[in-house]
Amino acid sequence: MLKVADILSSGVEERSTLDEICRDGARRMLAVALEVEVDTYVESFADQIDEHGYRLVVRNGHARARSITTVAGTIKIRAPRVNDRRVDSGTGERARFRSSIVPPWARKSPKVTEVLPLLYLHGLSTGDFVPALEEFFGSSAGLSASTVGRLMTQWQEEQRQFAKRSLADRDYVYIWVDGVHFNVRLEESRLCCLVVVGVRLDGTKELVAVTDGYRESTESWADLLRELKRRGMRAPVLAVGDGALGFWAALRDIWPDTVEQRDWVHKTKNVLNAMPKTAWPTAKKMLTEIHTAEDKTTACKAVLGFETEYKAKFPKAVAKITDDAERLLAFYDFPAEHWIHLKTSNPIESTFATVRLRSKVTKGAGSCAAGLAMAFKLLSAAQDRWRKINGPELVPLVRAGATFEKGVLIENRTEVAA
Repeated sequence: MLKVADILSSGVEERSTLDEICRDGARRMLAVALEVEVDTYVESFADQIDEHGYRLVVRNGHARARSITTVAGTIKIRAPRVNDRRVDSGTGERARFRSSIVPPWARKSPKVTEVLPLLYLHGLSTGDFVPALEEFFGSSAGLSASTVGRLMTQWQEEQRQFAKRSLADRDYVYIWVDGVHFNVRLEESRLCCLVVVGVRLDGTKELVAVTDGYRESTESWADLLRELKRRGMRAPVLAVGDGALGFWAALRDIWPDTVEQRDWVHKTKNVLNAMPKTAWPTAKKMLTEIHTAEDKTTACKAVLGFETEYKAKFPKAVAKITDDAERLLAFYDFPAEHWIHLKTSNPIESTFATVRLRSKVTKGAGSCAAGLAMAFKLLSAAQDRWRKINGPELVPLVRAGATFEKGVLIENRTEVAA
């Protein structure tokens, strides 16, 4: 046991020594870089002198030592100073040397500044910053809860600017919509984010809108769609979402030509909830046969088979399929490569799993505005990892009105606009 303790202790010392070597190396390299930067600056103005023949730009010792938090830990530096006596003839202001390596009053490197809000967004509570990061960075300077909390104001402003941007230069062929609830810690009501994600002509997915509202409210969705239309957004060819949304009535009013596609994940859950659990295995298998059929004709036969099997025993469950059959099978009229994407609103659901996890860690956002800003930042960060839909080269054909049968392009009926 003593031998094991010695080995563990030795390992800790080795790690500590390694960290110290890294910090010392970083400090030395930074000191050299700052000296070179100042020398280069001074030498570039060596030909500028005053009436007495003295240089206008000279070195002026070093500033007081200060600590800077970097990815290598917290290191102390003494930045060299410059006495620049040049005066701008136009403004009369005196020139100043500004380091591009270490800006004045900087206490954290840009990379650390980027990491802190990401850690907060992805689940590290503000109260955990100092104990969690002090060991890593070697200091708690600049890592307090208030430092990170101040970023929320910046995120809220970014969300407001995002909600005002022009959409005239974008063309979304497909869109997914959903309303996602999560808790607000300091308010009685829950926040509902109305989210729209679109597919552009090149096949890339992009966040179109995120705002607060009511999931089942037609007026909430109508306000959002009218705002998108006012900002220049064209009507999408197809919209995917849950049938319980108030979105559909608003869509028919504002963009009546857009094809409606019901989300099969939500629909399957709704159907099974209307049946006893003993019937779930067979019913789920039959529902899967519908939305995985090789073409629309086969899918319609599978719908008829489901109706024949369960109509007498579970009419409500069957009605959820037959009443929405046209909207559930709409994706079959589009390219087969796109079917897997158009059957579900997973692009929103999977991304919002992160938001829900973050809300559980912090017991909900502090306010609706803070929750909306947090959701916006998480969606914006996730957007960089979204992959294109399959067959992106077919998206412009869908926008142009091309005809697809059994998922295959019928070329002799295609009229592509010039």
